Amino acid sequence: MTTHNDCPAPATEKRPTLTKQEAIDFLLSRVEPIADSESIPTDTALGRVLAAPVTSAIAVPGWDNSAMDGYAIRHVDLAAQDGWLRVSQRIPAGSTGVDLEPGTAARIFTGAPAPDGADTVVVQEICERDGDRVRIPLDCKAGANIRRAGEDIRAGAEVIAAGTRLAPQHLGLAASVGVARLPVYRRLRVAVLASGDELAMPGEPLGPGQIYNSNRFLLIGLLQGLGCEVVDLGIVADTLDATTDALTRGARESDLILASGGVSVGEEDHLKSAVEKIGTLDLWNISIRPGKPVAFGWVQGTPVLGAPGNPVSLFVTFCLFARPVVLRRQGTAGDLAPRVLKIRAGFDWPKPDKRSEFHRARLQTGDDGEPELAVFPTRSSAVLSSVAWADGLIEIPPGRAIRRGELVDFMPFADLLH
Repeated sequence: MTTHNDCPAPATEKRPTLTKQEAIDFLLSRVEPIADSESIPTDTALGRVLAAPVTSAIAVPGWDNSAMDGYAIRHVDLAAQDGWLRVSQRIPAGSTGVDLEPGTAARIFTGAPAPDGADTVVVQEICERDGDRVRIPLDCKAGANIRRAGEDIRAGAEVIAAGTRLAPQHLGLAASVGVARLPVYRRLRVAVLASGDELAMPGEPLGPGQIYNSNRFLLIGLLQGLGCEVVDLGIVADTLDATTDALTRGARESDLILASGGVSVGEEDHLKSAVEKIGTLDLWNISIRPGKPVAFGWVQGTPVLGAPGNPVSLFVTFCLFARPVVLRRQGTAGDLAPRVLKIRAGFDWPKPDKRSEFHRARLQTGDDGEPELAVFPTRSSAVLSSVAWADGLIEIPPGRAIRRGELVDFMPFADLLH
Protein backbone atom coordinates (compact mmCIF):
# COMPACT_ATOMS: atom_id res chain seq x y z
CA MET A 1 0.00 0.00 0.00
CA THR A 2 1.61 3.25 -1.09
CA THR A 3 0.68 6.66 -2.37
CA HIS A 4 3.61 6.96 -4.76
CA ASN A 5 4.67 5.07 -7.86
CA ASP A 6 7.84 6.17 -9.59
CA CYS A 7 8.31 2.88 -11.39
CA PRO A 8 9.93 2.92 -14.81
CA ALA A 9 8.26 1.89 -18.01
CA PRO A 10 8.12 -1.87 -18.67
CA ALA A 11 11.39 -3.34 -19.78
CA THR A 12 11.33 -4.16 -23.46
CA GLU A 13 14.81 -5.59 -23.74
CA LYS A 14 17.07 -7.75 -21.67
CA ARG A 15 18.65 -5.83 -18.83
CA PRO A 16 22.41 -6.12 -18.34
CA THR A 17 23.82 -8.17 -15.51
CA LEU A 18 24.35 -5.94 -12.48
CA THR A 19 26.90 -6.00 -9.72
CA LYS A 20 25.70 -6.27 -6.16
CA GLN A 21 26.15 -2.56 -5.51
CA GLU A 22 24.50 -1.57 -8.80
CA ALA A 23 21.46 -3.64 -7.86
CA ILE A 24 21.25 -2.13 -4.36
CA ASP A 25 21.60 1.39 -5.75
CA PHE A 26 18.88 0.70 -8.31
CA LEU A 27 16.45 -0.63 -5.70
CA LEU A 28 17.04 2.21 -3.26
CA SER A 29 16.54 4.76 -6.03
CA ARG A 30 13.06 3.34 -6.65
CA VAL A 31 11.56 2.91 -3.18
CA GLU A 32 10.52 5.55 -0.67
CA PRO A 33 9.44 5.50 2.98
CA ILE A 34 5.78 4.93 3.67
CA ALA A 35 3.92 8.11 4.50
CA ASP A 36 1.96 7.07 7.60
CA SER A 37 3.23 7.76 11.11
CA GLU A 38 1.90 7.54 14.64
CA SER A 39 2.76 8.75 18.14
CA ILE A 40 3.55 6.01 20.65
CA PRO A 41 4.85 5.86 24.24
CA THR A 42 8.62 6.09 24.38
CA ASP A 43 8.93 2.80 26.24
CA THR A 44 7.20 0.93 23.39
CA ALA A 45 9.28 2.42 20.53
CA LEU A 46 12.18 -0.04 20.48
CA GLY A 47 13.04 -0.97 16.90
CA ARG A 48 10.70 1.58 15.35
CA VAL A 49 11.86 4.28 12.94
CA LEU A 50 11.63 7.90 14.02
CA ALA A 51 9.40 9.92 11.67
CA ALA A 52 10.42 13.38 12.95
CA PRO A 53 13.45 14.66 14.85
CA VAL A 54 13.44 14.80 18.64
CA THR A 55 14.55 18.11 20.14
CA SER A 56 15.18 18.87 23.78
CA ALA A 57 13.17 21.46 25.65
CA ILE A 58 15.67 21.39 28.50
CA ALA A 59 19.41 21.48 29.07
CA VAL A 60 21.09 18.32 30.34
CA PRO A 61 22.32 18.58 32.98
CA GLY A 62 19.97 21.31 34.05
CA TRP A 63 22.47 22.72 36.56
CA ASP A 64 26.12 22.40 37.56
CA ASN A 65 26.35 19.17 39.52
CA SER A 66 28.80 16.85 41.16
CA ALA A 67 30.27 13.99 39.13
CA MET A 68 31.46 12.18 42.28
CA ASP A 69 30.76 11.63 45.95
CA GLY A 70 33.06 14.03 47.78
CA TYR A 71 33.40 17.65 48.90
CA ALA A 72 32.50 20.82 47.04
CA ILE A 73 34.96 23.66 47.71
CA ARG A 74 36.35 26.99 46.58
CA HIS A 75 39.78 25.98 45.38
CA VAL A 76 41.25 29.34 46.44
CA ASP A 77 40.45 28.55 50.11
CA LEU A 78 42.85 25.60 50.35
CA ALA A 79 46.22 27.36 50.60
CA ALA A 80 45.09 29.81 53.27
CA GLN A 81 43.96 27.02 55.62
CA ASP A 82 46.53 24.34 54.81
CA GLY A 83 43.71 22.30 53.25
CA TRP A 84 41.52 22.12 56.38
CA LEU A 85 37.94 23.30 55.82
CA ARG A 86 34.82 23.23 57.96
CA VAL A 87 31.99 21.11 56.53
CA SER A 88 29.13 23.59 56.44
CA GLN A 89 26.37 21.58 54.72
CA ARG A 90 25.40 18.24 53.27
CA ILE A 91 23.86 17.98 49.78
CA PRO A 92 22.51 14.57 48.68
CA ALA A 93 21.18 13.95 45.17
CA GLY A 94 17.63 15.23 44.80
CA SER A 95 18.12 18.26 47.05
CA THR A 96 19.79 21.64 46.76
CA GLY A 97 22.19 23.37 49.10
CA VAL A 98 22.80 27.00 49.99
CA ASP A 99 25.56 29.34 48.89
CA LEU A 100 28.93 27.96 49.94
CA GLU A 101 30.49 30.04 52.72
CA PRO A 102 34.10 31.08 52.11
CA GLY A 103 36.53 28.78 53.89
CA THR A 104 34.09 25.87 54.13
CA ALA A 105 33.31 22.66 52.22
CA ALA A 106 30.00 21.03 51.36
CA ARG A 107 29.61 17.28 51.67
CA ILE A 108 28.12 16.41 48.26
CA PHE A 109 26.95 13.29 46.43
CA THR A 110 26.93 12.29 42.80
CA GLY A 111 24.34 14.20 40.78
CA ALA A 112 23.59 16.78 43.48
CA PRO A 113 23.63 20.45 42.40
CA ALA A 114 26.89 22.19 43.17
CA PRO A 115 26.27 25.05 45.62
CA ASP A 116 26.81 28.58 44.35
CA GLY A 117 30.38 29.60 44.99
CA ALA A 118 31.88 26.12 44.67
CA ASP A 119 34.23 25.59 41.73
CA THR A 120 35.69 22.14 42.50
CA VAL A 121 34.57 18.76 43.81
CA VAL A 122 37.20 16.58 45.46
CA VAL A 123 36.55 12.83 45.65
CA GLN A 124 35.98 11.54 49.17
CA GLU A 125 38.65 8.82 48.92
CA ILE A 126 41.53 11.31 49.01
CA CYS A 127 40.09 13.47 51.79
CA GLU A 128 40.65 13.14 55.55
CA ARG A 129 37.57 13.74 57.72
CA ASP A 130 37.84 14.81 61.36
CA GLY A 131 34.50 15.62 62.95
CA ASP A 132 33.05 18.67 61.25
CA ARG A 133 36.30 19.37 59.41
CA VAL A 134 37.85 17.84 56.32
CA ARG A 135 41.40 18.02 55.00
CA ILE A 136 41.63 18.46 51.22
CA PRO A 137 44.92 17.68 49.42
CA LEU A 138 46.53 20.92 48.32
CA ASP A 139 47.45 19.49 44.93
CA CYS A 140 43.86 18.69 43.91
CA LYS A 141 42.93 20.06 40.50
CA ALA A 142 40.83 23.21 40.33
CA GLY A 143 37.52 22.75 38.49
CA ALA A 144 37.55 18.97 38.79
CA ASN A 145 34.47 16.72 38.98
CA ILE A 146 31.80 19.32 38.23
CA ARG A 147 29.46 18.64 35.30
CA ARG A 148 28.36 21.97 33.86
CA ALA A 149 24.78 22.85 32.94
CA GLY A 150 24.08 21.95 29.31
CA GLU A 151 27.36 20.08 29.01
CA ASP A 152 25.58 17.06 27.50
CA ILE A 153 22.59 18.64 25.70
CA ARG A 154 21.65 22.26 25.09
CA ALA A 155 18.04 23.36 25.29
CA GLY A 156 16.59 23.40 21.77
CA ALA A 157 19.17 20.97 20.38
CA GLU A 158 18.20 18.05 18.13
CA VAL A 159 19.02 14.88 20.04
CA ILE A 160 17.73 12.15 17.68
CA ALA A 161 17.49 12.58 13.91
CA ALA A 162 14.48 11.57 11.85
CA GLY A 163 15.00 8.22 10.16
CA THR A 164 16.79 6.70 13.15
CA ARG A 165 15.94 3.09 13.97
CA LEU A 166 15.44 3.36 17.70
CA ALA A 167 17.76 1.34 19.90
CA PRO A 168 17.64 1.19 23.71
CA GLN A 169 20.13 4.05 23.99
CA HIS A 170 17.84 6.27 21.91
CA LEU A 171 14.90 5.54 24.21
CA GLY A 172 17.04 6.43 27.21
CA LEU A 173 18.18 9.64 25.52
CA ALA A 174 14.59 10.64 24.70
CA ALA A 175 13.54 9.98 28.28
CA SER A 176 16.48 12.02 29.60
CA VAL A 177 15.03 15.14 27.96
CA GLY A 178 11.50 14.39 29.17
CA VAL A 179 9.98 13.02 25.94
CA ALA A 180 7.14 10.67 26.84
CA ARG A 181 5.92 9.91 23.30
CA LEU A 182 7.77 9.52 20.01
CA PRO A 183 6.60 10.05 16.41
CA VAL A 184 7.38 6.89 14.44
CA TYR A 185 6.48 5.43 11.08
CA ARG A 186 3.80 2.81 11.42
CA ARG A 187 4.96 -0.77 11.09
CA LEU A 188 5.67 -1.82 7.52
CA ARG A 189 3.27 -4.43 6.15
CA VAL A 190 5.02 -6.96 3.93
CA ALA A 191 3.19 -9.67 2.00
CA VAL A 192 5.05 -12.94 1.44
CA LEU A 193 4.29 -15.73 -0.98
CA ALA A 194 6.01 -18.95 -1.93
CA SER A 195 5.47 -20.35 -5.43
CA GLY A 196 5.51 -24.06 -6.12
CA ASP A 197 3.19 -27.04 -6.51
CA GLU A 198 5.88 -29.08 -4.78
CA LEU A 199 5.43 -27.26 -1.46
CA ALA A 200 3.62 -28.63 1.59
CA MET A 201 3.22 -27.16 5.05
CA PRO A 202 4.94 -28.72 8.08
CA GLY A 203 2.54 -31.07 9.82
CA GLU A 204 1.05 -32.26 6.53
CA PRO A 205 2.07 -35.56 4.91
CA LEU A 206 4.39 -35.17 1.95
CA GLY A 207 3.05 -36.26 -1.40
CA PRO A 208 5.19 -37.61 -4.23
CA GLY A 209 7.86 -35.08 -5.16
CA GLN A 210 6.88 -32.63 -2.41
CA ILE A 211 9.05 -30.74 0.09
CA TYR A 212 8.15 -28.71 3.15
CA ASN A 213 7.73 -24.96 2.71
CA SER A 214 10.74 -23.73 4.66
CA ASN A 215 10.86 -20.47 2.72
CA ARG A 216 7.63 -19.22 4.33
CA PHE A 217 9.10 -19.58 7.82
CA LEU A 218 12.45 -18.18 6.73
CA LEU A 219 10.93 -15.06 5.17
CA ILE A 220 8.50 -14.43 8.01
CA GLY A 221 11.29 -14.73 10.56
CA LEU A 222 13.57 -12.40 8.62
CA LEU A 223 10.82 -9.79 8.34
CA GLN A 224 9.77 -10.05 11.96
CA GLY A 225 13.42 -9.55 12.90
CA LEU A 226 13.20 -6.19 11.12
CA GLY A 227 9.99 -5.26 12.95
CA CYS A 228 7.56 -5.80 10.05
CA GLU A 229 3.96 -6.94 10.07
CA VAL A 230 3.61 -9.94 7.77
CA VAL A 231 0.72 -10.65 5.42
CA ASP A 232 0.96 -14.35 4.57
CA LEU A 233 -0.27 -15.04 1.03
CA GLY A 234 0.47 -18.73 1.46
CA ILE A 235 1.62 -21.26 -1.11
CA VAL A 236 0.81 -20.10 -4.63
CA ALA A 237 0.15 -22.70 -7.31
CA ASP A 238 2.35 -22.69 -10.39
CA THR A 239 -0.19 -20.98 -12.63
CA LEU A 240 -0.40 -17.49 -14.04
CA ASP A 241 -3.88 -16.90 -12.61
CA ALA A 242 -2.94 -17.99 -9.08
CA THR A 243 0.18 -15.83 -9.14
CA THR A 244 -1.77 -12.84 -10.46
CA ASP A 245 -4.45 -13.23 -7.80
CA ALA A 246 -1.83 -13.44 -5.02
CA LEU A 247 -0.02 -10.34 -6.24
CA THR A 248 -3.28 -8.41 -6.48
CA ARG A 249 -4.16 -9.28 -2.90
CA GLY A 250 -0.66 -8.45 -1.72
CA ALA A 251 -0.80 -5.04 -3.40
CA ARG A 252 -4.11 -4.33 -1.72
CA GLU A 253 -3.03 -5.35 1.78
CA SER A 254 0.66 -4.47 2.06
CA ASP A 255 3.41 -1.93 1.47
CA LEU A 256 5.81 -4.40 -0.13
CA ILE A 257 5.53 -7.89 -1.64
CA LEU A 258 8.30 -10.47 -1.29
CA ALA A 259 8.06 -13.61 -3.40
CA SER A 260 10.22 -16.72 -3.29
CA GLY A 261 10.44 -18.84 -6.41
CA GLY A 262 9.00 -18.32 -9.86
CA VAL A 263 11.48 -15.60 -10.88
CA SER A 264 13.36 -17.55 -13.53
CA VAL A 265 12.20 -18.08 -17.11
CA GLY A 266 11.01 -21.68 -17.00
CA GLU A 267 7.56 -22.85 -18.04
CA GLU A 268 6.51 -23.12 -14.39
CA ASP A 269 7.88 -19.69 -13.40
CA HIS A 270 5.01 -17.22 -13.54
CA LEU A 271 6.03 -14.25 -11.38
CA LYS A 272 7.52 -12.29 -14.27
CA SER A 273 4.47 -12.76 -16.48
CA ALA A 274 2.05 -12.01 -13.66
CA VAL A 275 3.75 -8.74 -12.71
CA GLU A 276 3.89 -7.69 -16.37
CA LYS A 277 0.19 -8.51 -16.75
CA ILE A 278 -1.02 -6.32 -13.88
CA GLY A 279 1.90 -3.93 -13.32
CA THR A 280 5.39 -3.09 -14.50
CA LEU A 281 8.57 -5.10 -14.16
CA ASP A 282 12.33 -4.79 -14.14
CA LEU A 283 13.94 -8.22 -14.29
CA TRP A 284 17.67 -8.75 -14.20
CA ASN A 285 20.49 -11.07 -13.37
CA ILE A 286 22.88 -10.05 -10.63
CA SER A 287 26.49 -11.14 -10.84
CA ILE A 288 26.50 -13.02 -7.54
CA ARG A 289 26.44 -16.61 -6.35
CA PRO A 290 24.04 -17.75 -4.97
CA GLY A 291 21.01 -15.68 -5.96
CA LYS A 292 21.54 -14.65 -9.57
CA PRO A 293 17.90 -14.05 -10.74
CA VAL A 294 16.04 -11.25 -8.95
CA ALA A 295 12.87 -9.48 -10.07
CA PHE A 296 11.64 -6.04 -9.09
CA GLY A 297 8.52 -4.22 -10.22
CA TRP A 298 5.24 -2.64 -9.18
CA VAL A 299 1.70 -3.90 -8.85
CA GLN A 300 -0.96 -1.25 -8.25
CA GLY A 301 1.65 1.07 -6.74
CA THR A 302 3.14 -1.55 -4.43
CA PRO A 303 6.75 -2.66 -4.99
CA VAL A 304 7.36 -6.36 -5.65
CA LEU A 305 10.69 -8.10 -5.05
CA GLY A 306 11.09 -11.66 -6.25
CA ALA A 307 13.91 -13.92 -5.10
CA PRO A 308 15.02 -17.45 -6.04
CA GLY A 309 13.29 -20.41 -4.44
CA ASN A 310 16.39 -22.25 -3.25
CA PRO A 311 16.50 -21.44 0.48
CA VAL A 312 20.14 -20.31 0.68
CA SER A 313 19.68 -18.13 -2.41
CA LEU A 314 16.57 -16.67 -0.83
CA PHE A 315 18.43 -15.98 2.42
CA VAL A 316 21.39 -14.33 0.71
CA THR A 317 19.26 -12.18 -1.61
CA PHE A 318 17.12 -11.11 1.35
CA CYS A 319 20.21 -10.02 3.31
CA LEU A 320 21.75 -8.19 0.37
CA PHE A 321 18.73 -6.69 -1.41
CA ALA A 322 15.44 -7.12 0.44
CA ARG A 323 16.86 -5.88 3.75
CA PRO A 324 17.85 -2.41 2.45
CA VAL A 325 14.50 -2.14 0.61
CA VAL A 326 12.61 -2.96 3.81
CA LEU A 327 14.68 -0.52 5.85
CA ARG A 328 14.17 2.29 3.36
CA ARG A 329 10.41 1.62 3.15
CA GLN A 330 10.30 1.74 6.94
CA GLY A 331 11.84 5.21 6.82
CA THR A 332 15.37 4.38 7.92
CA ALA A 333 17.73 7.10 6.73
CA GLY A 334 21.43 7.14 5.94
CA ASP A 335 23.77 4.39 4.82
CA LEU A 336 22.02 1.01 4.94
CA ALA A 337 25.09 -1.08 4.17
CA PRO A 338 25.94 -3.71 6.79
CA ARG A 339 29.21 -3.61 8.66
CA VAL A 340 32.05 -5.42 6.88
CA LEU A 341 34.89 -6.84 8.98
CA LYS A 342 38.30 -7.92 7.78
CA ILE A 343 38.91 -11.39 9.25
CA ARG A 344 41.64 -13.92 8.52
CA ALA A 345 40.64 -16.87 6.33
CA GLY A 346 41.06 -20.25 7.98
CA PHE A 347 40.56 -21.96 4.62
CA ASP A 348 41.81 -22.13 1.05
CA TRP A 349 39.57 -21.12 -1.87
CA PRO A 350 41.54 -22.18 -4.95
CA LYS A 351 38.78 -22.14 -7.59
CA PRO A 352 37.11 -18.72 -7.77
CA ASP A 353 33.90 -18.00 -9.67
CA LYS A 354 33.34 -15.40 -12.36
CA ARG A 355 30.74 -13.83 -10.07
CA SER A 356 31.00 -12.43 -6.54
CA GLU A 357 30.37 -15.28 -4.12
CA PHE A 358 28.66 -15.02 -0.76
CA HIS A 359 29.56 -18.06 1.27
CA ARG A 360 28.40 -19.10 4.70
CA ALA A 361 31.14 -18.69 7.30
CA ARG A 362 31.65 -19.32 10.99
CA LEU A 363 33.91 -17.29 13.26
CA GLN A 364 36.33 -19.43 15.26
CA THR A 365 39.63 -19.20 17.11
CA GLY A 366 42.75 -20.25 15.27
CA ASP A 367 45.61 -22.29 16.73
CA ASP A 368 47.42 -19.04 17.56
CA GLY A 369 44.44 -17.71 19.52
CA GLU A 370 43.47 -15.16 16.85
CA PRO A 371 40.03 -15.06 15.19
CA GLU A 372 39.62 -16.71 11.80
CA LEU A 373 36.82 -17.88 9.54
CA ALA A 374 35.79 -21.36 8.55
CA VAL A 375 33.49 -21.93 5.56
CA PHE A 376 30.76 -24.48 5.03
CA PRO A 377 32.09 -27.36 2.93
CA THR A 378 29.53 -27.08 0.10
CA ARG A 379 28.47 -24.21 -2.14
CA SER A 380 25.00 -25.69 -2.72
CA SER A 381 22.17 -23.16 -2.50
CA ALA A 382 19.75 -25.86 -1.34
CA VAL A 383 21.54 -26.66 1.95
CA LEU A 384 19.67 -24.54 4.49
CA SER A 385 21.57 -26.14 7.37
CA SER A 386 24.60 -24.14 6.24
CA VAL A 387 22.86 -20.90 7.21
CA ALA A 388 22.01 -22.22 10.67
CA TRP A 389 25.66 -23.34 11.05
CA ALA A 390 27.14 -19.97 10.05
CA ASP A 391 27.72 -16.67 11.87
CA GLY A 392 27.70 -14.56 8.71
CA LEU A 393 28.62 -14.28 5.06
CA ILE A 394 31.99 -13.78 3.42
CA GLU A 395 32.19 -11.96 0.10
CA ILE A 396 34.69 -13.35 -2.38
CA PRO A 397 35.26 -11.01 -5.35
CA PRO A 398 35.02 -12.48 -8.85
CA GLY A 399 38.12 -14.31 -9.97
CA ARG A 400 39.86 -14.12 -6.60
CA ALA A 401 41.52 -17.21 -5.17
CA ILE A 402 42.06 -17.14 -1.40
CA ARG A 403 44.84 -18.72 0.58
CA ARG A 404 44.65 -19.52 4.26
CA GLY A 405 45.72 -16.54 6.35
CA GLU A 406 44.57 -13.84 3.92
CA LEU A 407 42.05 -11.25 5.06
CA VAL A 408 38.52 -11.58 3.68
CA ASP A 409 35.36 -9.46 3.99
CA PHE A 410 32.94 -10.83 6.59
CA MET A 411 29.39 -9.60 7.22
CA PRO A 412 28.07 -10.85 10.58
CA PHE A 413 24.46 -12.01 10.76
CA ALA A 414 24.15 -9.70 13.77
CA ASP A 415 24.18 -6.81 11.27
CA LEU A 416 22.43 -8.48 8.33
CA LEU A 417 19.37 -9.62 10.24
CA HIS A 418 18.53 -6.46 12.21
